[in-house]
Order: sequence, then C-alpha cells, then structure tokens
Amino acid sequence: MSPKDTAGTRRGDRFGALTPGRIGMAVVAVLLLVFIFENTRDVKIRLLVPEVTMPLYLALLATALLGAACGWYAARRGR
Repeated sequence: MSPKDTAGTRRGDRFGALTPGRIGMAVVAVLLLVFIFENTRDVKIRLLVPEVTMPLYLALLATALLGAACGWYAARRGR
C-alpha cells in the first residue's frame, strides 16, 4: 500500500463532509438568494455621476463586493 492510500483523502472524505463552515456558507447563500428576490425594485442612486436607476440588489451587491475587496486587501497588507 502506498502512503496516498492511507492518508484518508478519498473523494468522499474531502467533498462529502458537512462541516460547520460549509453549512454556514449554505445558509448565507440561501439568505442572499431570498434577499435578492425580495429586493428587485428599482432605486435611484446618485454619487459622483448623474442619477442612475438600477435594481436595489445590484446596488447592494456592488457595495458588498467593494467591501469584500477592501477587506481582502487590508488582510493581505497586514501580513
């Protein structure tokens, strides 16, 4: 038997386990979908450019992505 066979890295072990992290991410994904389907109305947004009309979920998604990018950058700079 090779060391690979006894390492416990069978496909079912790595990809089939329901870990707390995976359950948490699944809950977040479901909540995100509910939030998107509940907020489809158009809103007017004005920042530095003329007024733009877009669905509310797109505006919030863009804000979340910008926040995540800033958080990722700050975490990388801290190392």
